[in-house]
Amino acid sequence: MTETILDKIKAHKLTEIASDKATMPLDLIEGAARNADPVRPFVDSLRRAQTNGYGLIAEIKKASPSKGLIRADFDPAVLATAYERGGATCLSVLTDMAFFKGAKPYLSQARGATMLPTLRKDFMFDPYQVVEARSLHADAILLIMAALDDGQAAELEACAMEWGMDVLIEVHDRAELDRALALKSPLIGVNNRDLNTFETSLDVTRSLAAHVPDDRLLVSESGLHSTEDLKAMAEAGARSFLIGEALMREENVEAATARILADPVPA
Repeated sequence: MTETILDKIKAHKLTEIASDKATMPLDLIEGAARNADPVRPFVDSLRRAQTNGYGLIAEIKKASPSKGLIRADFDPAVLATAYERGGATCLSVLTDMAFFKGAKPYLSQARGATMLPTLRKDFMFDPYQVVEARSLHADAILLIMAALDDGQAAELEACAMEWGMDVLIEVHDRAELDRALALKSPLIGVNNRDLNTFETSLDVTRSLAAHVPDDRLLVSESGLHSTEDLKAMAEAGARSFLIGEALMREENVEAATARILADPVPA
């Protein structure tokens, strides 16, 4: 069986986690997490935003395995401030170094420059990473169902909730969605990009939206570049979005953020 990029990321991440545990034991990370800033409401902020407009999780992302370097002029605090001024609801910050050229300090830098709730965007496999996320002042974490079995997902979700954080559960197909709906988090992210092939289609959100119950909050992720894309997804049932690359490539991030959020479809 051919090794996928997700397989490579997982193997590298497990080695990285073991190294991190040796360098910074769990009890020290827990101490830092207890001293972190109070948690900001991630899900509730999206709910409020999408009642009259759109909820936007604006992503701070320097590079990706499929596209390489996305933005050379990269300052997490400056970008976070631009997103906030442009009307973003929340932030997502890449902390994976090996594949996305992220860094853990980027999260604290971005969150500290704004009042926006902030998600740690990384490949989570171990409760250690969840506690570490809170020590970095994260308000939410990402769980990718394609990379986790049901037991792992439930364990990581429970750990996040124990620390007061929200959880964005990411799915790409119906089977992953059904597994995600067995968890407690109301926040369901549909990734329009296949993590194995990196092909993107907004039809992924269109096909899954009808199967997301009304008590969950649907977020459409990836492949969103324009107000027309957001309109199409809103008509399919998603009023919150995670957008990174399309905004990170813009010279004026604030203006681009405001422009893509303009003229929302009425709720």
